[in-house]
Amino acid sequence: MTKCKACLFIISLLVVSLLFPGKEVKAEDQNGYSRTIANYTVPDVTLVNQDGKRVKLRSLLNSKKFVMVDFVFTTCTTICPILSAEYADFQNSKVPDPNNVLLVSVSIDPENDTPKKMKEYLKRYGAKPGWDFLTGSRADIDKVIKAFDAFVSDKMYHMPLAFLHSSADNQWVRIYGLVGTSEMLAEYKKLVK
Repeated sequence: MTKCKACLFIISLLVVSLLFPGKEVKAEDQNGYSRTIANYTVPDVTLVNQDGKRVKLRSLLNSKKFVMVDFVFTTCTTICPILSAEYADFQNSKVPDPNNVLLVSVSIDPENDTPKKMKEYLKRYGAKPGWDFLTGSRADIDKVIKAFDAFVSDKMYHMPLAFLHSSADNQWVRIYGLVGTSEMLAEYKKLVK
């Protein structure tokens, strides 16, 4: 591990342990994050993206593309900026077929995250086409959070989660922890081979 990666790894573990006291943080063999395989049923809800366009979530996530999903909100000052920086780095990395990659951020603060705020947020991270930020009614957002087992009792203490899915199968890879670009690319390559 290079010095920079080692520092990022230690900082990631520190941030997660500070944000989630009482939860054991393990440095798994995947460089500080845990990876599990799960089956999720995407709820049949209609959400709204950063352009104000209504989007059927199930159709979007079950597309023929490689999909990554995370849960963030625009005024977050803890985990969200790190997760969003991971998305931005991933978009700027050498993904073999960037047109077949869809990044989806789902707001966990739908009462405040308007399309305008979400568009500004994506601009702050230099988001390219293929990264959508979705919001909706509290009831619909709660269905999505529950479906992905990403429950948060308080938005300020949500978990650092990313969900990866390839059209090749019905399973999702659940990533818990903060992941560097090279690790995310490795996960991507495992799923699209």
